[in-house]
Amino acid sequence: MLTIYNTLSKTKEVFKPLDGNKVRMYVCGMTVYDYCHLGHGRSMVAFDLVTRWLRKSGYELTYVRNITDIDDKIINRANENGESFDALTARMIDAMHEDERRLSILPPDLEPRATDHIPGMHAMIQTLIDKGYAYAPGNGDVYYRVGKFVGYGKLSRKKIEDLRIGARIEVDEAKQDPLDFVLWKGVKPGEPSWESPWGPGRPGWHIECSVMSTCCLGESFDIHGGGSDLEFPHHENEIAQSEAATGKQYANAWMHCGMIRINGEKMSKSLNNFFTIRDVLDKYHPEVVRYLLVASHYRSAINYSEDSLRDAKGALERFYHALRGLPRVEAKGGEAFVERFTVAMNDDFGTPEACAVLFDLVREINRLRDSDPEAAAGLAGRLRELGDVLGVLQLEADDFLRAGAEGKVDAAEVEALIQARLQARTDKNWAESDRIRDQLTAMGVVLEDSKGTTTWRLAD
Repeated sequence: MLTIYNTLSKTKEVFKPLDGNKVRMYVCGMTVYDYCHLGHGRSMVAFDLVTRWLRKSGYELTYVRNITDIDDKIINRANENGESFDALTARMIDAMHEDERRLSILPPDLEPRATDHIPGMHAMIQTLIDKGYAYAPGNGDVYYRVGKFVGYGKLSRKKIEDLRIGARIEVDEAKQDPLDFVLWKGVKPGEPSWESPWGPGRPGWHIECSVMSTCCLGESFDIHGGGSDLEFPHHENEIAQSEAATGKQYANAWMHCGMIRINGEKMSKSLNNFFTIRDVLDKYHPEVVRYLLVASHYRSAINYSEDSLRDAKGALERFYHALRGLPRVEAKGGEAFVERFTVAMNDDFGTPEACAVLFDLVREINRLRDSDPEAAAGLAGRLRELGDVLGVLQLEADDFLRAGAEGKVDAAEVEALIQARLQARTDKNWAESDRIRDQLTAMGVVLEDSKGTTTWRLAD
């Protein structure tokens, strides 16, 4: 029985889809003005994991993750680059998809873009105006009237009276209340704009997700997700807009993943302490980065460091060493491991415990490798099966263990030296065998002998 921690109720709840076995999930995606950093990767991988487990559990999932392709940051960056906003976003979307593929992130079922949903935003804004939840002061802007929505703050547990302390209205704003937020922004010189009932302009950020989510999934759906930094004000404002417009509960469960932290601070472009996904993948194998992101619980913060990446690499090497030399066969045996893995994942996607199960499974494979190789191979298939839920362990063992060898060593030369060493050992020429091993060690090659065969990998 799957339980999910619901940020709205602040408790773990038994997951019950609104419509039988069908699950509808919306996750806030990227604002595509620059390359994705590892914090974005954290969110993408976290909800890819959720997607994989829901489908593995037999649910019929529709996964929607939006693209914000118009906002202040996009406009400013495009102007800095001397290019149109849509040329910038097209490049960044292509780059984002490339990063996703390298991290084995499955594409969402639907990937709506904000600029494709302008008419829907006009319709929802007009509904809010008609119901008294929004107002157009006549300057081209439209604002949401926060004080009218009784449930404001229910997600973040913030109180309106506390939020008003220190809040103020900027000189160029026409708000009735400092807490009111913009739904539609009147056009400014040099900015892209769309015609609207209130004059040319562009949408506010919050209304984009309310419209895209309800357009794709309906007025109420099962799961809304995103990074914990979006809980307030973005997700709080989404609830206020959507529930005021429809009169229905917006999302049944809210999921928020933890941040990547560097020296105790959130990784973000505004703090200039970020690493892009491609920066990290230039130094580390994609599966190492992926494992770093899934080995911690999705709600916890991850401290990014060279040590944590080395630990992730070491864990994967241990898994792949267990798979090495065993034939790819159908998963067989290990039902107790599957049961433990399932219990862990059903407890709010408990990946730390799930990874511990994989380590125990590796120990059993290694124990049986010599005495019962057929059973070991069946368990190796089971290891790959469970690893697939985490998005890892699908490569050939040698391909992972020798990753990065290209350009550093000549694989044909290494194989020739290994054969020469095996012949020397057959001839009991131990001095020559040792000399060849030393030569390979100097080349950065680690040898592993087992039952008359020798495999190799690059040293760390």
